[in-house]
Amino acid sequence: MTRLRSALWLPIFDELAEPAVVARLAAEAEEAGWHGVFVWDHLRWGPDRRVADPWITLAAIAAATEDLRLGPMVTPLARRRPSKVAKETATLDRLSGGRLTLGVGLGGDRFAGELSATGEELDDRRRGRMLDESLEILTAAWSGRSVHHHGRHYTVDGVSFLPRPVQRPGVPVWAAGAPGNLGPLRRAARHDGFFPIHLEHPDELAGIAAAITELRRRKTAPYDIAVALPAGTDPTPYAEAGATWWLAEFAPETVSLAQVRGVLRDGPVEP
Repeated sequence: MTRLRSALWLPIFDELAEPAVVARLAAEAEEAGWHGVFVWDHLRWGPDRRVADPWITLAAIAAATEDLRLGPMVTPLARRRPSKVAKETATLDRLSGGRLTLGVGLGGDRFAGELSATGEELDDRRRGRMLDESLEILTAAWSGRSVHHHGRHYTVDGVSFLPRPVQRPGVPVWAAGAPGNLGPLRRAARHDGFFPIHLEHPDELAGIAAAITELRRRKTAPYDIAVALPAGTDPTPYAEAGATWWLAEFAPETVSLAQVRGVLRDGPVEP
């Protein structure tokens, strides 16, 4: 069984929509032995709810901590300009001293209607192609070399994204996806980690881990599999099935500062 690291996974809504509040929580989490703090990336969540920007919040976390791994989990790249994300991620990685992990996924319109409300692409397949093309641009941008990309969705013509991220060859990328869908697994296998959503059982995770191992059979770089589980769930069976990170999950409808602080003070789980 691999060592399991623990992180808080925060919907930055309502009381947690204040970057200074989340930065203080992150500092407390670091003091309590947690290994990471990740934040949701949404424009809105239900009517009239306060929702913070993840990148500004992550910058505040980076400035308030020294060792925690941090990042958006996950950002829907299809609604972001990859050239802008390239600059944001490199700058945030430098600000944090090389502690950024970029979680990426398709995003969706199901819960908050934020794609349709802002005129974004609604077709899943098209967003998937946009996501993959964005990741190509990010990988090239993090190399420090001039990027020449002329794709179906994006153009970057002779731009160098300097300074580079601290991490080499670039910022680690964890790709999200639902179990049973081969496309997200293949995407994840090309990068540095997988974040399965709607995971129902450790046996399901064991099958995912085996599939990724097969897809990565010629690669030797370390690889992460992160699982989101509510506080109080024993993550040991998931660690035995291949998980390397446990993300303490909070229901977005009821998350509160007091609830997060209570889980934080209980400390990380080490199976």
